[in-house]
Amino acid sequence: MFLVKPERRRLLQVGATVAVIALGLASRAYPQFLPAALGKYPGDALWAMMIVFALGIIATRMRTWQLALWSLLICFAVEFGQLYQAPWIVELRAHPLGHLALGSTFGWGDLIAYTAGVAVAVIIDKLALFKRR
Repeated sequence: MFLVKPERRRLLQVGATVAVIALGLASRAYPQFLPAALGKYPGDALWAMMIVFALGIIATRMRTWQLALWSLLICFAVEFGQLYQAPWIVELRAHPLGHLALGSTFGWGDLIAYTAGVAVAVIIDKLALFKRR
C-alpha cells in the first residue's frame, strides 16, 4: 500500500490567512485593547502567522517543519531588509501598504515576535488545517 502524503486544506488556509490579516490590522488600529506591555509585537506575530498560512495555500504538501522554516526565513529576510535604507525603498515603505508588508525599522524584538507567531501558526496548522488520510 502506498502512503499518501497529507496535504493542507487550501480553503482553511485562505480563511486563516484572512482572519490573521483582520486581527493584525485590528491590533494596529485598536492597540488600546491589548496590554500596553506587548507594544506592537502582537501585530508582528500575526504578520508571521499570515506568512505561514499564505505559504500553506501554495505549498499544500510541504511538511510543517519546512513550512515553518521557510516562513521564518521570509520574516527574517524582510526584517533584515529594513537595514537597507535607500531612498526608493524608504519611499515605498512610507506608503501604508508598503509599511504593512515591509515594515520600516529593524528591531531584534521583531524577530522574537515572528518566531512566536510562526510557532503558534504551526500548532494551528498541525491541529486544524491539515488533512489526515
